Amino acid sequence: MTKPRVVILGAGFGGLTAARELAGKAEVTLVDRHNFQTFLPLLYQVATAGLAADHVAYPIRSGLRKSDIKFRMGTPIEIDHKNQAIKLDSSEVLYFDHLIVALGSANTDFNIPGVNENALGMKSVADAINIRAEIMRRFEDLCRFEDETVLSLTVVGGGPTGVEMAGALAELISGPLTNDFEHAAKHMKINLIEAGPRLLPTFSAKLSDHTKRDLEKMGVQVFLNTAVEKVAPRKISIKGGADIASEVTIWAAGVRGEPTAEVLKLPIIRTRIDTTPTLQVNHYPNIWAIGDIAGVVDGSGKFLPMVAPVALQQGAWVARQILNISAGRSAEIFKYRDKGSMATIGRHKAVVEVKKLQLTGIPAWFIWIFLHLFYLLGGRNKVGTIADWTWNYLTFDRGNRHIMDIA
Repeated sequence: MTKPRVVILGAGFGGLTAARELAGKAEVTLVDRHNFQTFLPLLYQVATAGLAADHVAYPIRSGLRKSDIKFRMGTPIEIDHKNQAIKLDSSEVLYFDHLIVALGSANTDFNIPGVNENALGMKSVADAINIRAEIMRRFEDLCRFEDETVLSLTVVGGGPTGVEMAGALAELISGPLTNDFEHAAKHMKINLIEAGPRLLPTFSAKLSDHTKRDLEKMGVQVFLNTAVEKVAPRKISIKGGADIASEVTIWAAGVRGEPTAEVLKLPIIRTRIDTTPTLQVNHYPNIWAIGDIAGVVDGSGKFLPMVAPVALQQGAWVARQILNISAGRSAEIFKYRDKGSMATIGRHKAVVEVKKLQLTGIPAWFIWIFLHLFYLLGGRNKVGTIADWTWNYLTFDRGNRHIMDIA
């Protein structure tokens, strides 16, 4: 039997998983605009000096060694449906029997004025390095003036990313920056803004309340039921409320499907690719969508969450369906198995929810550490991350406080 030609767009969790599942069973070409995969769940630790940037980036070719998978660095610009081919910005044309679109997500501004111009997103290593640089540069400004100026850092979005970022900022200030220059650190204030009535809205109300209390004990001022109307260079305007001063605004309020899908003229539903329950794109049965870009709904009609477990399960699932179709069988309906949610707030502080099981504190914190190390790619990255975390834990210091922003 002839091996099917499969082109995969995107080497994130879903794309790389699909490629590995198809290795040796199909002619696979993996395409990504970078030559590395970014471990997105730990980007906030790069932004807050907890990890070195290269510990969350893994060379794609290293992950494909000892396999027959081909890799191309590039961005897809056009799909030729008639000839089943995709053109890259390098002018290379790749022919396929099946195309897997795993392009991921991008920040969304919800059409709020000033977000793109005045807030910092966090979807890449470069974004994280820039956030770290902005924070450290403002800290150095406070050190220079030694007056009573207050520096406000604001995180917008009370989901896991926002909560983890706010907690990490609080620990950065209370530990390393206080040791560096106490007067300046005492004049740094952290805000966390959430439009809804509670933090971590996908968790139970009990864990949401616990998270809020922990953050407030760490010095974070939490604003609930607070909708952002506009983001200006040094302040945030609130709908029906007073402005909030913010020298640095970090946007963690939500994501949308990667806009490249629209460039490729695939059917879109609310920024994601219109996808059938089998993960095939509507009207294009030989094109599949997985991960954040896939517009797949659950039993209640809601989109599946844009989280790594969804992409991992869908990547393996699509690989099996392509092999089934090649063998003359039909594609089956994808069913997501929710294995729970977690978020870390700080040292010995985390929340874990798996169905009816709810954990907080040290047990949840260790589970969070173990699972993130388990999914982190590359032995060097695992060792480097363990070394950084151990140093941070034992010394209350963070050695990655460099101002190395990328223009």
